[in-house]
Amino acid sequence: MTQAGSSMKNVLQKLQEGEISIEEAEKLLKTMQIAELEDFAKLDISREVRTGVPEAIFAERKEDLELIQIIRKSADQGRVIVTRLDEERFLSIKENISHMTDQGFRIEYNSKARVLVIKDHETEKKGKIGIITAGTSDIPVAEEARVVAEEAGCEVFTSYDIGVAGIHRSISQLRRILDQDVKAIIVVAGMEGALPAVVAGLVDVPVVGLPTSVGYGVGAGGFAALNAMLQSCAPGIAVVNIDNGFGAAVFAAKIVKLVY
Repeated sequence: MTQAGSSMKNVLQKLQEGEISIEEAEKLLKTMQIAELEDFAKLDISREVRTGVPEAIFAERKEDLELIQIIRKSADQGRVIVTRLDEERFLSIKENISHMTDQGFRIEYNSKARVLVIKDHETEKKGKIGIITAGTSDIPVAEEARVVAEEAGCEVFTSYDIGVAGIHRSISQLRRILDQDVKAIIVVAGMEGALPAVVAGLVDVPVVGLPTSVGYGVGAGGFAALNAMLQSCAPGIAVVNIDNGFGAAVFAAKIVKLVY
């Protein structure tokens, strides 16, 4: 159980035993929701308890010292995710957080996803998600989605580089993922963004379209892929923002957890 979850239990236990009043319990629970870190960060310390998804730190535009302080405080929950953390920056802060392993934490960094996970326990897996990409250039965004979905408590099955340029590749891989009884599929594609529509026309589970900024010409920046996914005539597709692997994973995980 996370520290936030444990603290909440302690408050409720004290209330049940008559040690504190209802008003005092309400005040304690409210103050647990936000932890202020000097004057630059307000941490949502009970996010995982409330939403099922751990606190996530967006690394870009934060100074290394700020990032280190936020990581240390956020880890009080027992788990924290840092997104968009380039490998060079990870190596620069690694020494300042390495002592956390002595406190029972595991430090896992995925250089392709640019995601750092710090945790003191494994999350119980209660659902299955599939993730496929159109091309190999889409894999970094897909890996961000995979890491986040796993930390949100889902088992993930992947198949990369099965786009419409060689549509014959997709059928057997799609069948393999469906054989795992996944309850949602994240489809990652750049360029013209056609793959989610193809997949949605073949499966009976929700499809999350995840456009990437991979492309050139009119496809530059991922807007062609985004517009194509939004305009798809195949029903059953929800679309997240360009390169938003984190958002796609959280959305898919929440869908899947409704089944369990």
